Amino acid sequence: MAILAAGPGALLAGITAATAWGVTGLPSEPIQVIISAERSRSARLARFPADMASVRVYRSAVLPPEHQHTGLPPRTSLGRSVIDAAAWAGTDREAHVVIAAACQQRRVLPSDIRRALDLFPRIRRHRLMSDLLADLAGGASALSEIDLVRLCRQYRLPLPVLQEHRTDSAGRRRYLDAYWPDFRLHVEVDGAHHMDAEQWTADMLRQNAVWIKGDRILRFPASLLRSNPSAVAAQLKAAMTTP
Repeated sequence: MAILAAGPGALLAGITAATAWGVTGLPSEPIQVIISAERSRSARLARFPADMASVRVYRSAVLPPEHQHTGLPPRTSLGRSVIDAAAWAGTDREAHVVIAAACQQRRVLPSDIRRALDLFPRIRRHRLMSDLLADLAGGASALSEIDLVRLCRQYRLPLPVLQEHRTDSAGRRRYLDAYWPDFRLHVEVDGAHHMDAEQWTADMLRQNAVWIKGDRILRFPASLLRSNPSAVAAQLKAAMTTP
C-alpha cells in the first residue's frame, strides 16, 4: 500500500526493506520508502490511508539498477537497505544495531554493505559505518564484541582475537568471545540470554574448561561496556599486567 501511494518506481527501503529481506528485531515503523530524485517534485503523492502506519518517503539521486529488487514487494537490495537505515536512524546506536543485526543474522556480508557504501562518500554516518564494517569483517559478530574492540582502542589496550574456537572434551567446537593469547586471557561479554538457566549452566561448564587449561577468564555484562567502560578497561589492564 505504501509503495502504491508513493507512485511509480517507489521501493521499500531502509529498515522496512531490511525486514522484508528477513532481518529480524528491527522497528516496524515508520515504513520507509524511496523514490528517484528524478521524479518531479511537483508530482503529488497519493494520500495515505488514515489507519496506515506512519510512512516516510525519501528521494535519492543514486539508485542504480543493482540496488533495485523488483520482486514482491519491490525493495532496495539488502546492502543498500542497511546503509540507508543506518543513515536515517535517529541515533548512532540505532545505526549500529541495524548493521550488526543484518550481518549477525547472516543475511548479508560486510563486503556487500561496503560495496553499497562506496557509492555514497558523503552519506550521513559514513565514518561510523565504515569503522563498524571493518570490525565486523575482522571477526566481531555482535554489538557487545564491537563495543569491546572499541573500548580497547579507546584505552590503548591490545586488540583481542574474536570468536577463536576451541574443542571441548566431547569434541564439540566452542567459541570464545575475545581472547588475548599473549596473556592467556579470555573475556566473555554476557547479554540478557546468558541469564537463561540452561545457557548459564553451559557458560559455567565452558568457563571451567578454560580455567582447567590454565587460561584466565573475565566476564562483563554487555551494558557495562557502555555505562562504565573505564571500570572494564581497568580490570583488563590489571589482568594483562598480573603474572
